Amino acid sequence: MRCLVTGATGYLGGRLVPRLLAEGHRVRCLVRSPEKLRDVPWAADVEIVRGDVLQDLGEAMKDIDVVHYLVHSLNSKDFANADRKAAENTAAAAERAGVRRIVYLGGLHPENAELSPHLASRKEVGEVFLRSGVPAVVLQAAVIIGSGSASFEMLRYLTERLPVMVTPRWVHNRIQPIAVRDVLRYLVGATALDFEPETNRTFDIGGPDVLTYLQMMLRYAQVAGLPRRRVLPVPLLTPGLSSHWVNLVTPVPKSIAAPLIESLVHEVVCREDDVRELLPGENVGYDKAVELALTKVRDADVETRWSGASVPGAPSEPLPTDPDWTGGSVYVDERGRETRASPERLWEVVEGIGGERGWYSFPLAWAIRGWLDRLVGGVGLRRGRRDPHRLHVGEALDFWRVEEVERGRLLRLRAEMKVPGQAWLELRVADGRQGGSTYRQRAVFVPKGLAGHLYWAVVWPFHGIVFGGMVRNIANEAELHNNFRKS
Repeated sequence: MRCLVTGATGYLGGRLVPRLLAEGHRVRCLVRSPEKLRDVPWAADVEIVRGDVLQDLGEAMKDIDVVHYLVHSLNSKDFANADRKAAENTAAAAERAGVRRIVYLGGLHPENAELSPHLASRKEVGEVFLRSGVPAVVLQAAVIIGSGSASFEMLRYLTERLPVMVTPRWVHNRIQPIAVRDVLRYLVGATALDFEPETNRTFDIGGPDVLTYLQMMLRYAQVAGLPRRRVLPVPLLTPGLSSHWVNLVTPVPKSIAAPLIESLVHEVVCREDDVRELLPGENVGYDKAVELALTKVRDADVETRWSGASVPGAPSEPLPTDPDWTGGSVYVDERGRETRASPERLWEVVEGIGGERGWYSFPLAWAIRGWLDRLVGGVGLRRGRRDPHRLHVGEALDFWRVEEVERGRLLRLRAEMKVPGQAWLELRVADGRQGGSTYRQRAVFVPKGLAGHLYWAVVWPFHGIVFGGMVRNIANEAELHNNFRKS
């Protein structure tokens, strides 16, 4: 089959593509920023088309048999309207192009209930596809358990960081979680289903276990080998307050936690399992799914993460070139240092920055900046990194986004924290003038209005400590390991 995958830079899309390829399908990826797929291992095996589901899709749909629709505006303003228009545009373009099937992953939801805005929107998108002139397979899942998923990260951090768990009323609602590997199996399987009228419908998909969210946390603790968790019921803790709590305790920001929690207010249990007649196979149980996810996390083998998707409202423009700055205000902090370490060793330190290793200077200052960002609705510092050693363009790195990687030479990061302007951090490695290597570091800030200028004036006195410390400590770290290797 010739498949078009939308959302290929996202959590599920980035995992679906290589599995479609493994089954012999030809894949075209529709992405807004093709450079985000530059470093993925399967990039050379697919066709990549720049585009957006709200724009003209004629070229993207050409000669396509099956469209996998895996995009949604989870936390953008007026997301329901945007998702509806995107689905209608995609369905119309698919019909004009003669596409034979649309495969969509929606959310499991109860019948005849007042749904949360997030779940209602997911349901509406599925209905748009089912009403269209193109046959559609609409899969409906509840909580997806897999390394790197937002739902799993929320569950993991809540359980690991809170020996005494403050539990709102919604944690007693029943949920039918499903392992990410089973979701992907169904998405791949739906691609090659017979094109019969009875497949043009919704299919509930779930694992074999039906649990409350509280049971999921307690069983997670058992699988992870944690001491028994204590439970402190707080019935008055609303979903809105719960999302603030999640924002403080986990890496998942409030903008993403809120719609996830709103969905958990409902009991989400499969009403039928007809999909198993068409796509037979045993689904992974909850405990095994947690065990598999934790193994991936501990082995630093997380294929994709929830943070790989762009953050709505965060700056997305690349670092401007010097001519674009003419007539505007730009603040630059540049520093450098010669080191005795080899360029290769220095690059290892640069590419390994952030996450568990931190930022090589004044950890308290970085932590405070991260906390302040979370308090005003930003992503904060706890997103970490997908891989402890390698970075790819488009990945999240704490409160930065990797904008450019020139292996061995340049790492450019774009800030996604809340700032009155746009900010970048460049880390460069070059050969030293007398052997060794040279480390160069440049912070760039383009202020927006008076608030931007005041912001720079406030943080400037700390740059000598923070950025100066980074330069010294990165060079020292490279030299330390360089000497250790020689000895």
